[in-house]
Amino acid sequence: MHRMHNEPKTRNGPETSGLTLHWAPQYDFFSGLMGMGVNRPNSRMVIELAKVKPGDKVLDVGCGTGNLTLTAKSFAGISGAVYGIDAAPEMIEAARKKAKRAGYDAVFEVGLVEKIPFPDATFDVVVSRLVIHHLPDDLKRKAFAEIFRVLKPGGHFLVADFRPPTNPILSHVTSAIVGQHMMQTDVSIIPSLFSAAGFVEIRSGPTQSAILAYVSGKKLVQ
Repeated sequence: MHRMHNEPKTRNGPETSGLTLHWAPQYDFFSGLMGMGVNRPNSRMVIELAKVKPGDKVLDVGCGTGNLTLTAKSFAGISGAVYGIDAAPEMIEAARKKAKRAGYDAVFEVGLVEKIPFPDATFDVVVSRLVIHHLPDDLKRKAFAEIFRVLKPGGHFLVADFRPPTNPILSHVTSAIVGQHMMQTDVSIIPSLFSAAGFVEIRSGPTQSAILAYVSGKKLVQ
């Protein structure tokens, strides 16, 4: 999601060189327009691509207001557990309230993707939607190394990130909604960064969404 023009430059929360979004109400509004709410088609598509199954322990990095995290919970079921981290306290507060209203058992914590507050080999699946493009390349490398660390051997990591539309009309409309800088996003560099972090069985490609591509990888079983 793009930076609102009136977004404050400084807020409470951990310091990071990545872009942190603080505008939780507007975020939910735009997420709804793009079908990214809890158990909405885009969210379900991403969780299906990540192969989340009953009993899985799942982490959503850059979880925002928790839409993807709570969708993951519907797939992981009662026997599974889901966690979301985000650098913005406002997003975490909104996610906790949303989970409580919906009756979802999920844990949301303020945290950085480059310093994930969990032990090694904790999660079966890590997911991230529309977050990685906010990180400079050196921070992407740190983030992927951290995600690799917290994944269990055999665990999966899936990124769903912005893919500029090729249709000129859709491209114009999308640019007006998400901002011109998003149109410069290059998902094609992510597979090589996955490989450098140690991931194997790396796959990438388009999704059912006109504006999202995916990259996935696996942590090898030792």
